[in-house]
Amino acid sequence: MTQRTVFFVSDGTGITAETFGNSILAQFPFKPRHIRRPFIDSTEKALQVAQEINETGVREGQRPIAFATLVNAEVLEVFKRHCQARVLDMISSFIAPLEDEFGVTSNHRVGRFSNVAQSREYHDRIEAINFALAHDDGQSARHLAEADVILLGVSRSGKTPTSLYLAMQHGIKAANYPLIPEDFERRKLPTALVPLKRKCFGLTIDPERLASIRNERRPGSKYAELLNCRYEVNEAEAMMKREGIAWLSSTHKSIEEIATTILSDIRPDRLIY
Repeated sequence: MTQRTVFFVSDGTGITAETFGNSILAQFPFKPRHIRRPFIDSTEKALQVAQEINETGVREGQRPIAFATLVNAEVLEVFKRHCQARVLDMISSFIAPLEDEFGVTSNHRVGRFSNVAQSREYHDRIEAINFALAHDDGQSARHLAEADVILLGVSRSGKTPTSLYLAMQHGIKAANYPLIPEDFERRKLPTALVPLKRKCFGLTIDPERLASIRNERRPGSKYAELLNCRYEVNEAEAMMKREGIAWLSSTHKSIEEIATTILSDIRPDRLIY
């Protein structure tokens, strides 16, 4: 099974097909090779990718799998007719039943944002990404009150990737602020966070895992020593408990799980569209 290839074929970016397909493939105890083929929006491109898939099947001796999100009926028909793969047509599998249920015909729009100039959601995401970058690692306290959530924790506990994920996927303005030894000595939150404590959410991490991550960045330093990592993690968790700030460990959780937990706690309205 390790030689089997899965294609994600889309007339857009292919991110939806890949995300949905990966959630299904995760149910199986093997990891096939992944190939994404975006912007397949003409019959000519459909024929080309079908040929690539067929050649892959001949070379590997096993039929490939193709997750397809092709809205254009003609492009989809050409692809399915010429592709010798197990094609999982994700659009028609859901669109047709919903058309029947709603009693209307879908607009067969290609892509999530067919007109970015008029998409409020798209502009909110861009603004949130810019905000996350400007407020990464406590580098700026300006406009911090505009944040939807402020992530705090020791260095390398997962604050930055979580902030960017919240911005890119949910349009959440997420700042992140490091807890440093000086904060632990004062036994107080950073001054800039005190009036915004209700927006704070903490991330912690297993000290051994933290030491491993920090050693990749600054090998042999006090910053990466296990004893120091234990001290910082213990002090950070103690501070969050004293301040009544909700927190979770990022050690064994994916960014998606962390982000969903944060939204449920800080901005449950963002789980309703």
